Amino acid sequence: MSKRLIKNLNSAYFEAANRLRPSAARKRIVAYVESFDDVAFWRSILAEFETPELYFEVKLPSRDTLGKGKRLALTNILDERQLGEAMIACVDADYDYLMRDATETSRLLNHSPFVIHTFVYAIESFQCWAPSLHQAVVTATLNDRPMLDYEAFMCEYSQIIWPLFVWNIWCYRHDKYKYFSMMDFCGFIGFRSVNTSHPEESLAQLRRRVNQKMAWMQNRFPEAKKDYQALKQEIKDMGITPDTTYLFIQGHTLFDNVVLPLLEPICAQLRREREREIKSLAMHAKQQQCELSSYQHSVLAIDLVLKKNTAFLAAPQMSFVRDKITALLSSHTASTSVPPSPSALGASPADIPSTINKAPQNEQV
Repeated sequence: MSKRLIKNLNSAYFEAANRLRPSAARKRIVAYVESFDDVAFWRSILAEFETPELYFEVKLPSRDTLGKGKRLALTNILDERQLGEAMIACVDADYDYLMRDATETSRLLNHSPFVIHTFVYAIESFQCWAPSLHQAVVTATLNDRPMLDYEAFMCEYSQIIWPLFVWNIWCYRHDKYKYFSMMDFCGFIGFRSVNTSHPEESLAQLRRRVNQKMAWMQNRFPEAKKDYQALKQEIKDMGITPDTTYLFIQGHTLFDNVVLPLLEPICAQLRREREREIKSLAMHAKQQQCELSSYQHSVLAIDLVLKKNTAFLAAPQMSFVRDKITALLSSHTASTSVPPSPSALGASPADIPSTINKAPQNEQV
């Protein structure tokens, strides 16, 4: 055990510190997250649950380095016993939610009451929630003209990649991921660009790529025929449907290789439209210059808008996150009603005990 005090901080320490405060003081729950981007995301969620009696403090996992990531947040310097009712971890689900108990990390994520996860793949999944994309485009361009049915596009995109997504999970469940890894899967489902005038062309190209890979997988792993359908149903039972597959693919792939190639040309076109409108309506050159300058200083890059997007709070999948936090706080309320023991209050931190249209034709296996 380290001799440094800061290395021995754990949930029991924060619980004892809360008890030493005046009875009217708010109790603090420390929430460790993976990276800087996660701080604002989890703050927007946890703020809903703050009361006059308790509050959350969102922190990065390492107290003395710039280390980031799920493992560091989950184990807080590689000791999961440090997590507890006063010190929790808030992390991306990644594939660990779908792996059930296949790995140590997945067991911790799925069963620990002190680990709150996104249930979708990552925070980027919520930032790219389809019903919020139109509002994001309006915020970025200050132009409300609808150019695309984003929900229908993402629904059809999800239906196309769904069977290949199930295959990728099958490979990880059966230790075959070296033949079809997540990176391989992401290479098949991204876009270099999207023709926003004819988005169906991009979807048709994606469908052809997926069908080709499906045929290869069926030929390479004929033994999967007996349990592919069962796995597909199991995934559906976990709340993942063909219409929402996009929420469960790698977050950076969704953000950088699906949503941005779709939205960036749309935003560019809408900005050009607004600038042409200003030029046509300006009564003289000075007014045109002032209005164009004002508009150009008001618009935002779409990637920054998505990163600040909080419309995901209305997403149906958020109910799973809220239920997990509610269960944690119910346990916290029950435990804090018990009077503090002298040993907890008098022990040093080092001595405190750890406490939309067609699916791919090759879907059938």
